[in-house]
Amino acid sequence: MAIFYTATDIPDNLPRLTQADRLMLLGSCFAANMGSRLQDAKFHCEVNPYGVLYNPYSISAALREMLSGKEYAQEDLFRYRGLWHSAMHHGMFSAEKAEDVLEGINRCLKNARGVLKNGPDCLLITFGTAWVYEEKATGRVVGNCHKLPEREFVRRKLSVEEIVSDYTSLLSEMWMGNPNLKILFTVSPIRHIRDGMHASQLSKATLLLAIDALQKTFVENVFYFPAYELLLDELRDYRFYAEDMVHPSEVAVRYIWERFSWACFTTEALQIMEESENIRKSLSHKPFYPSSDEYKRFLGQIVLKIDQLNGKYPYLDFQNEREICHTRLKA
Repeated sequence: MAIFYTATDIPDNLPRLTQADRLMLLGSCFAANMGSRLQDAKFHCEVNPYGVLYNPYSISAALREMLSGKEYAQEDLFRYRGLWHSAMHHGMFSAEKAEDVLEGINRCLKNARGVLKNGPDCLLITFGTAWVYEEKATGRVVGNCHKLPEREFVRRKLSVEEIVSDYTSLLSEMWMGNPNLKILFTVSPIRHIRDGMHASQLSKATLLLAIDALQKTFVENVFYFPAYELLLDELRDYRFYAEDMVHPSEVAVRYIWERFSWACFTTEALQIMEESENIRKSLSHKPFYPSSDEYKRFLGQIVLKIDQLNGKYPYLDFQNEREICHTRLKA
């Protein structure tokens, strides 16, 4: 039978994950999307504690801050256009009051430090672009410009050697405290067309070459999942893109997620994901008569399924689903 697409080979040696594992995801909005799906599948995940970060230097700087136990103070912030910002963080943390920004940043840092201190089993890093913005005043690469004037920055592309050197040092430090830590890299399939198509391709090539070099140096601990190749090769058609013709459509994201889960989950993890999805779908059902005995029996069956899953897998967190059931049963 003819196959009308270019198949992407996925390595068969990728880490096999279970819901008992502790995961941390850092990087672009693609990492945030995958993190949300992992959480829905009942994985224990810490996702983007700095918000979305696109370039390798900002991601490594965030990890170093978490490892060092840094706590943010007002001198780490700046005020612009009526809001307080952190140059290391996404705009989701920005606010009119500095104390609100610091509360949000330090709360997320505390949670992330707890994950790193207890030793995550796998760190998933998604690089978005090799282009960075350096502050002219300090030479520091920022995670977010927050719409400051371009004249305050130098824009340049990181080299393969810079990325490899930075991550060789960082990962070696992390393995000293957690020698079994697995690093799973991906490159975001979202093209940064603002840079121009050619510049975007050069950027992605730089990221891919850097990851390849790290894989060859750390064969036992560094892995690569080809999300970028899946979208650009297997799904090489604009029907798999959103209206902006840049971001993947929901169908494409779901396809990449399915390929990821089949490549990286154990058989047991896939079964748990399916049963959890069935519970979530049952709870999304909108009854005609929510106070009826029939619907309450339906909710009771959901609670029973949760109890059975928790009895078999006590590390699964169904607190939210239990609260929904109990609230509806009292109605």
